Amino acid sequence: MATISFYKYQGTGNDFVMIDNRQHVFDKKNLSLVTSLCDRRFGIGADGVILIEESEEADFEMVYFNPDGSQSLCGNGSRCAVMFARFLGMIKDETEFMAIDGLHYARVEDDKVFLKMHDVNSFERIADDYLIDTGSPHYIRYTEDTQSLDPVAEGRAVRYSDRFAEKGVNVNFLEKVDEHTLKIRTYERGVEGETLSCGTGCTAAAISLGIQHDIDSVSLLAMGGELRVDFKKTNNSFTDIFLIGPAKAVFQGQIEV
Repeated sequence: MATISFYKYQGTGNDFVMIDNRQHVFDKKNLSLVTSLCDRRFGIGADGVILIEESEEADFEMVYFNPDGSQSLCGNGSRCAVMFARFLGMIKDETEFMAIDGLHYARVEDDKVFLKMHDVNSFERIADDYLIDTGSPHYIRYTEDTQSLDPVAEGRAVRYSDRFAEKGVNVNFLEKVDEHTLKIRTYERGVEGETLSCGTGCTAAAISLGIQHDIDSVSLLAMGGELRVDFKKTNNSFTDIFLIGPAKAVFQGQIEV
């Protein structure tokens, strides 16, 4: 048995087990351990596991795992990683860090993390829906009422459809409040259920509204809190995309594995 120290962070209800892995205390090949740590009854409980490691190309590297052991970019997880790296003394209030999709810039202002996402230069229309990749692929569907729908049942129907069954897709359900505000609920692949917030999903949702209206900022009302996405729009290309919101430590502990 080994003892691993961990921290728990959350960003608008999207929660993560954070591990300082600069000394390689966590075996990244042990995907069953990732799953067990995320278990909310028999483990710590989380929407993902994040390892903070040294990087030769950046201030640090964020290694993110979904509960099923798969990897992807996680927007809220990235914001939590920035706060955790600052807590560890690896950075101050500005940073460049490495993620699975490459380098990201971020800065901390008060209790909010401003995370720069990669440019989005393409999207796909599928009937009235959108498919937008913001580091993770998101299927965007507008609905009249996000409260009355079942995001798990409806999300699974898309995620396990013939087109997406093999690699999976995140599914976001949006309710338009006005030209600058959306309510959002998310079914996440890898979690295979609803999460209270999804950073890359909020980014994709904001871009879908930007496609429809001449705007440069969108407020996202997720189940776990509010996020903001700012961007610059030229035709249907989006640059200088920032995902903005809080990221907070919840508790720390040790677990025997």
